[in-house]
Amino acid sequence: MSTTPVIGVLALQGDVREHLIALAAADAVARPVRRPEELAEVDGLVIPGGESTTISKLAVLFGLMEPLRERIAAGMPVYGTCAGLIMLADKILDPRSGQETFGGIDMIVRRNAFGRQNESFEAGVTVNGIDTPVEGVFIRAPWVESVGAAVEVLAEHDGHIVAVRQGRALATSFHPELTGDHRIHELFVDMVRAER
Repeated sequence: MSTTPVIGVLALQGDVREHLIALAAADAVARPVRRPEELAEVDGLVIPGGESTTISKLAVLFGLMEPLRERIAAGMPVYGTCAGLIMLADKILDPRSGQETFGGIDMIVRRNAFGRQNESFEAGVTVNGIDTPVEGVFIRAPWVESVGAAVEVLAEHDGHIVAVRQGRALATSFHPELTGDHRIHELFVDMVRAER
């Protein structure tokens, strides 16, 4: 049996290609996922950045909302960046009308918390378990307002939570796939490998 995990990238919207490249660099077989049958074939899943309301609507449209919720609840390793972090939240502080999430992390998130597109920025972020700071690219980024007891806070920026882990679910407010630094993807690939 191959030890190389097969990791999907939810390919409904957002920076899918960059995640596929980062996962391949982190020694995983990376595949786009658009349909329930593709979801069934992966060991783990990355939910990319993009627009969380659009991802929510498209997940319903493509018949992925319930299968995704079920796989996450059953313990499939999952990693969300930016909008993906919002999609993994059990609660959104300021949801758009009809916006749903996949859930999986006991946290409350605030959308666009760091400001609009023109207030996007980059900053070094110290992440628990990674020896030197990673370059965090924050684009209309959310932050985590609060977490439940089971959630481990992995990183903060300016006093706000920007990276968390709960069991097999990992999430960051920022976009490590845009920097060429694949250490967070390596951390996730290791999580998936541990589950297999």
